[in-house]
Amino acid sequence: MKPLLSRDMVEATCLTRAGRLSEAMALIQSVLRGGRPNDIPETAARTATIALPPPQLELTRVYDGRVSNRPAESASILPLQVALGGAFNRLDLNGLDLNGLGLRGVPGRKAPPASEIAPPSGTFIAKSFSNEAGRRSYKLYIPSRHGDDPRPLIVMLHGCTQSADDFAAGTRMNFAAEEHACFVAYPEQPAAANPSKCWNWFKQSDQQRGRGEPALIAGITRQVMRDHRVDARRIYIAGLSAGGAAAAIMGEAYHDLYAAVGVHSGLACGAARDLPSAFAAMRGDGPLRSSMSSAHPGERALPTIVFHGDRDTTVHPRNGEEVIARAGAGGRLGATAERRTTSSGQRYTRSIQRDADGRSVLEQWEIHGGGHAWSGGNPAGSFTDPAGPDATHEMLRFFLEHARSES
Repeated sequence: MKPLLSRDMVEATCLTRAGRLSEAMALIQSVLRGGRPNDIPETAARTATIALPPPQLELTRVYDGRVSNRPAESASILPLQVALGGAFNRLDLNGLDLNGLGLRGVPGRKAPPASEIAPPSGTFIAKSFSNEAGRRSYKLYIPSRHGDDPRPLIVMLHGCTQSADDFAAGTRMNFAAEEHACFVAYPEQPAAANPSKCWNWFKQSDQQRGRGEPALIAGITRQVMRDHRVDARRIYIAGLSAGGAAAAIMGEAYHDLYAAVGVHSGLACGAARDLPSAFAAMRGDGPLRSSMSSAHPGERALPTIVFHGDRDTTVHPRNGEEVIARAGAGGRLGATAERRTTSSGQRYTRSIQRDADGRSVLEQWEIHGGGHAWSGGNPAGSFTDPAGPDATHEMLRFFLEHARSES
């Protein structure tokens, strides 16, 4: 597989504008696989240069009779954003409809109102952190009842195209954290680091302790610990999509910092080393990781909770299984499973692996019919499926059941 050449992007753009949508997508998908479809002839457009403004995209999908709006992190779009960055923004996708996902250009998604981002009782502030790996901005929620006792901290890593405010509104993690007097930090990935603001989970330089993005995220975590009364034994990290993959990396690289990990629609640490392997992993074609030796000192399982829709066509559901398999490597756990339905009619299966003391160490929530969206999320944020189950409250419940051992 190879990245699209600029001439291929030009031709795909022209085919799209001409209404030849199936041919445009066939061209894109074939070139990414390393070839070119025989039924699409060469065109004069290949020699042209087209520069279009970045499209603002909104995704509309109906779930159980309800409509929710999301940006275009869909099956055929997200891999192009990840791989092509700025080149993706030169492809006009207005009016394109793929796999039942309605995609259209809109003037721009409005920022969520403050009332949807954080409760008025707490404080939501903007901060920044710098070290030798670079600089990152972040938002921090300070609960109203933090007092003098050390409180838990949850680090939340957004998905592609998202911001801290958008992710906070979509997950409503600040509202859940207020109930338990938890701090919440939201590191932000700038477009300068990735044109689609994705965390670079597929780069080896951003998969290692003390380097790249892991060093920045850990630095933000420690800065919050330094500035506020944080319980060092109860620090957790979670993320969505590319942020979920980054959270899985952080759980392994900094097992001495985070007590538990939450991965929503993400990928396992080590699932990719470059763009070709990233595409393979997202399709579910990557190598199995469950056979790898334990990545955790002391041969213990890393407490991990996973949410993944079984109809996710952006990140294949197999990746959720891989996250659990890798997190549990070396652990001796007993497994049970239960199938349930939410009050809104959303079916799901919750698989639990417990230790000898009966404590839930690994949880895998499979959302039946669910796509690439935060389960039970708020439509005020992007990539949300309000039908549930409520990933935010379940993640927080799971996190607070775990504290890192002093040893």
